[in-house]
Amino acid sequence: MFTGLVQKKGKFAGLNHVSGGTSIQILCSAWENEPLVFGESVAVQGACLTVTEVNSDGFFADVLEETLNCTNLGTLKYGDYVNLERALRISDRLGGHIVGGHIDGVGRIIAKEPAGRDFVFRISCDEKEARYIVRKGSVAIDGISLTISAVPAPDVFEVAVIPTTLHETSLGTRAVGDTVNIETDIMARYIEKFMSGENYDKNLTFEQLAEAGFSY
Repeated sequence: MFTGLVQKKGKFAGLNHVSGGTSIQILCSAWENEPLVFGESVAVQGACLTVTEVNSDGFFADVLEETLNCTNLGTLKYGDYVNLERALRISDRLGGHIVGGHIDGVGRIIAKEPAGRDFVFRISCDEKEARYIVRKGSVAIDGISLTISAVPAPDVFEVAVIPTTLHETSLGTRAVGDTVNIETDIMARYIEKFMSGENYDKNLTFEQLAEAGFSY
């Protein structure tokens, strides 16, 4: 689990095809207080990956073909900036919103316009993501927790980005036409499932809940 608060920028250094699989190499500075370790989860552009090797230049992580096909990781070029966030610990402050590290789809930047000191990004997306996009709701773009400022069309939404976020994340180098990873708010998906009654036992009683350990 992650928060969508990017901890550092790294650089994409390539994909290595070994032993029937693929690993991604990321160049980055070391985490000062607690070094990265083998087996740790790190969100790269919002996609949760497992660290397989750590060295003085950064780290390697295994990546599935499905992940490469369903995110923008497969289209990165050498030297492209990537957003990095280590997995959330129970004691950490939840400053963004709950982010799972499981990308729902890839959107495209269709406009990037200045708004005072900030920039407004207009992003197109598929219907399967759009159904969970609401004004003032949360969305993770390339692993960055952002607030949706407007929904001008059913398959288009806008986010306003402050200068600090532009400077400290890969969004500062993104341009019109670039793709971005989208993870919608998981709470919206849970609410939809609950409201639809899917997998819900309508014959469930309060007594059965109490027997299972729930109180009311």
